[in-house]
Amino acid sequence: MAIIISDDDVRKHLTMAECIEAMGICFGDFAQGKAKTLPRLRYRVDAPDDSGREYFSNVHVGAVPSYGMACVRAGSNMLVKGGAPGRKTMSSPDSTNWTVIILYDLNTAEPVAFMHESYMSGVRVGATTGVAVDKVARDDVTELGLLGTGRQARSNCEAICTARPSIKRVKVFSPTKENREAFPSQVQLEGVEIVPVGSADEVVVGADIVCSMTNSTTPTFDGNLLVPGQMVISVANSDVTLKRHEVDDTTFKKASDIIINDWESVVSNQQTELLDLIDSGTVDRDRIFELGMLCTGDATVKQTKDNIVYYKNNTGLGMQFAAAGAVVYNKMKGDDTNRVVPPEWLAAEEYA
Repeated sequence: MAIIISDDDVRKHLTMAECIEAMGICFGDFAQGKAKTLPRLRYRVDAPDDSGREYFSNVHVGAVPSYGMACVRAGSNMLVKGGAPGRKTMSSPDSTNWTVIILYDLNTAEPVAFMHESYMSGVRVGATTGVAVDKVARDDVTELGLLGTGRQARSNCEAICTARPSIKRVKVFSPTKENREAFPSQVQLEGVEIVPVGSADEVVVGADIVCSMTNSTTPTFDGNLLVPGQMVISVANSDVTLKRHEVDDTTFKKASDIIINDWESVVSNQQTELLDLIDSGTVDRDRIFELGMLCTGDATVKQTKDNIVYYKNNTGLGMQFAAAGAVVYNKMKGDDTNRVVPPEWLAAEEYA
């Protein structure tokens, strides 16, 4: 019998440390050919009511045998057509997120859960960053520079500090003063001082890890400010519906190594900010590693005092939802208070 898993359920039953562990397992399985995941599919369609809005769909599929779970994430949102310059803008007042994650039991093919996407989406991105930080970052990092104050920024801040508890200070910048000043009250980490600063330059200079978690389509900081000893992380990537360059070409050029989640998604989603540099010979393809290779030990990339390492959290993958969703489902299954969907509502006989 399928259960309903709300955002509140995910908050209650999934810690960041648990999600980081789940992401490490699924990316390791993926590198070994066990987990299956396909590049996300995105498309936009003009709303037929001539309202100046667009329907936006964002679909993921994947399976992680280690967790016995498969998933389909069916994204469904309305966007303002065009939106604000350099931003992806949700439509208002129709900004409700109708996205649903369906979890399937790999042993029976039966749907076992219908899950809200909003909170889980942020946590799994942050946790995947946490895996990269755990595998790559120096053990003695103490300062995080954070660009962005939204959902992804909050989860990535928590994940990075979870993976590296040596961090004692976070500098945060948003172009909106109110957002950066409110951020310290939104992310409360024991033993970590969170300091709003007045510019992107202040975030970058002196930070051991520089993390850009925004919805910007243009670079959020000047790569010329980067110096050896820093690790750089970003999340915004081009796809077939929108070209985005959250970091500049200089950042790519300065990086001794570049880590991505999935090479197939770089190609299929047309992530030209990286592909163009490879095609021009500016970036060496041999310097690019998939995160799963670090999880299995097939590759080793380390931040040192003498290099700059760049983790391009380049795509969301269905297997992330399958793994993290399984952690929550396994805690909730069998609870008498669960809201359920009777199997007869979903099961249908196959026609010969």
